Amino acid sequence: MTLSVISRQVATAFAAFGVSGLVLVGCNNTSAPEANKQEPAATTDTSTPAGENTTDAASTASNTATAGSAGRDPNKDTIIIGTTEGDFADMVRNQVKKTLEDQGYKVELITFTDYVRPNLALADGDLDINVFQHKPYLDTFKAENKLDLVEVFQVPTAPLGIYAGKKKSLDEAYKGMSVSAPNDPSNFARALVMMSDLGWIKLKDGIDPLKASKADIADNSKYDIKIVELEAAQLPRARDEVDFAVINGNYATDSGIKITEALFQEPSFAYVNWSAIKTADKDKQWVKDVTNAYNSDAFKAYAHQTFPGYKYPKIWGEEPAAK
Repeated sequence: MTLSVISRQVATAFAAFGVSGLVLVGCNNTSAPEANKQEPAATTDTSTPAGENTTDAASTASNTATAGSAGRDPNKDTIIIGTTEGDFADMVRNQVKKTLEDQGYKVELITFTDYVRPNLALADGDLDINVFQHKPYLDTFKAENKLDLVEVFQVPTAPLGIYAGKKKSLDEAYKGMSVSAPNDPSNFARALVMMSDLGWIKLKDGIDPLKASKADIADNSKYDIKIVELEAAQLPRARDEVDFAVINGNYATDSGIKITEALFQEPSFAYVNWSAIKTADKDKQWVKDVTNAYNSDAFKAYAHQTFPGYKYPKIWGEEPAAK
């Protein structure tokens, strides 16, 4: 199935869900996930750009590897990886692609500007693996769309953060202020938890923080916050229109915002992102090879140098002891 066909299917799916205007990511309801339909559909990148950011360790690993030396899957010549544009795409271009090609694979990268098509393309066989989503989102999306997908390994992830808008410091919070937040339910829940952590709002006792919604706000009287819900990709561009902005890490970095500029970051590690594959592929050699590429010492060195302030995979053993 081609990606243009997928786009038509997505439009049909939106109509079936009865959603108009902004489309939502389903985490605690049956709404379809968000999609920035103003952006280009998807692009294929099969080359490594000049001036790529790699570490000495990564270069050494690449130079000493030989094609097929690690036992390339004899049944797999090309691995098609799908990501959202930004840091996840850069990880492929600047590190993972070279590692796998030195092992004997051909690697194609397809980038997306929404959270809907990567899973649909994976399920339909247009991708072999995708990297763009946290597990709560994957679990909800595959259940709602009846997709046989499974997570494989975690990847370095830029945490959700509160960034300056018209106001440059959290000390400038005032009654009646506006705060923009991702409009998809799973990320909106994260935004509410962050505002609760700051004492800006109070949430009801006993709620599931992964599924918090506006209905779970017990008290907003302290600041009487006007929460402006936008598609995640639009949040960086709309910073000047609100007092504070809750922005997804990948969209922050893709727009040139440094993670270290965040005024506040979520402390939870529940949203470190995962790769996903079709369940039928989970025991295949090429999947193990991709997993090893993302967990190699060379990739870790590259990630530490390139993505300061990110949250790293739990398997790396770098999660702070105190949460």
